Amino acid sequence: MTQKNIAIIFGGRSSEHEVSIQSAKNIFAALDQSRYTASLLGISKQGTWFAFTSEQLQSLTEITDAKMGSHNPITLFSENSKGCILDLKTFKKTNVDCAFPIVHGTNGEDGTLQGFFKTLNIPFVGCGILGSAICMDKEYMKIVMSFAGIKNSKFMVLHKHKKQSYDEIVKNLGTPFFIKPANAGSSVGVHKVKNATDFQKQIQDAFQYDHKIIAEEFIDGREIECSVKGLQSQPQAAMPGELVVKHEFYSYEAKYIDANGAEIIIPAKLTAEQIENVRQLAVQTYEALNCDGMARVDFFMKKDGSLIVNEVNTLPGFTKISMYPMMWKAKGLEYSALITELIQFAFEKHQYDSEIKLTF
Repeated sequence: MTQKNIAIIFGGRSSEHEVSIQSAKNIFAALDQSRYTASLLGISKQGTWFAFTSEQLQSLTEITDAKMGSHNPITLFSENSKGCILDLKTFKKTNVDCAFPIVHGTNGEDGTLQGFFKTLNIPFVGCGILGSAICMDKEYMKIVMSFAGIKNSKFMVLHKHKKQSYDEIVKNLGTPFFIKPANAGSSVGVHKVKNATDFQKQIQDAFQYDHKIIAEEFIDGREIECSVKGLQSQPQAAMPGELVVKHEFYSYEAKYIDANGAEIIIPAKLTAEQIENVRQLAVQTYEALNCDGMARVDFFMKKDGSLIVNEVNTLPGFTKISMYPMMWKAKGLEYSALITELIQFAFEKHQYDSEIKLTF
């Protein structure tokens, strides 16, 4: 069997740059070497693309143009309807069979990279342009979910160029409430607002990461997550997990800095009926938002057992101990096999799309 070359793409112009590099290290280590070779492509915080060896990847913590020095920049292009990597100094070309983007957050999870791959006719892992864009923008994600009859939290949209009224938000959402950048992840810029004084400082911080902020009602409930994979024709849900947060909420510090910031319980301690309800709603949400590769659907479960969809991540954290692969492991699918399956979905989706007639 001829090995396929998979371009693992990481880093990027995103507040989740460092997290992305950790995901890439784990994916590369678990890639089935009997099926695939890997090209390791890192994007700097300034947007320049570089190729790395496996040894260079292991010691990598961040990519900046200043630190790359004489490191050769590269680009992707298409030749004879096939993707290629081009070294911009040596002009050496390397064929690419499939891209595995693991650039979390903005400029990677929002449809930008997906559109680039589509233009170059390169199969890619994960959701397409529309699903990625909708799920990244929390305003439109909520609009689509509401239209589809999927319960989600009450919210307001705040714009940087308009005055924000604390009193108006409290009138609509109550107190406390949350504010979060509409297009960001990993809890960057997220705050639990309790009073007007804190609001002014917290809204300024949130607006550093986006021009649009979502204010959401506070929901007192358990934090349940469920991984979903597959094409639109047959998506499947994993075994749900639960986050028991030891901080006031699941902040960046609780996720990545405090080793005891949260306890992950997989599978979640739910009844058989509750597990099935979570899995069914996860698939329903996945389909409604036009997801077609992988996504993690996050819920709040209220005390009466009802479910509220919090948000959907189309490129969730993907280290070996991240929630997304761990929930599949609880269902019997190991990390390496999951990666192989996601790559296979990419080839299947590309083949299916290639059947669309582009000439008239």
